[in-house]
Amino acid sequence: MTTQRRSYEAGHSPKCLVVVDETAEWDRAVYYASRWASRLGGGVVMLHVIETDQQNQQWLGVADIMRAEAYENANAALDRAAGRANRIAAITPEQVIREGEAAEQILEAIEQDVDIAMLVLSASPAPEGPGPLTTMLAKTVGTFPIPVVIVPGDLSDSDLDALS
Repeated sequence: MTTQRRSYEAGHSPKCLVVVDETAEWDRAVYYASRWASRLGGGVVMLHVIETDQQNQQWLGVADIMRAEAYENANAALDRAAGRANRIAAITPEQVIREGEAAEQILEAIEQDVDIAMLVLSASPAPEGPGPLTTMLAKTVGTFPIPVVIVPGDLSDSDLDALS
């Protein structure tokens, strides 16, 4: 069951959920979401998902080290993205780290925060396709509880300014 969105009710404000990952185009989604949030007086939630499938196969001590490194890398990526959002729109986004399968963790993050009003993803302009996360989520986007905005990865800052 999907939790009712409350983004525009009294005492609430709309938020964009942005996935910050290792792709080169994450910046486009952060840029768009930050500008959108600034114009609407909303917020941005930045999510980094640590895939855990390989960690479960390791020896216990190695898995612990890998997990600690994954959290260190996730925090560094989120700090970079938050700094970018602050420079773009003078906002301080929420930073969330979750472990598991990306699509499942995105849906759980949406379910747990009733103020998330949209998911913003970016698509790679490369000939190989839009990227693994965008490709995976495109198959299920019709069942998402919120709108999904996919920002083309080759749009410039001025292009995104005009759209957000």
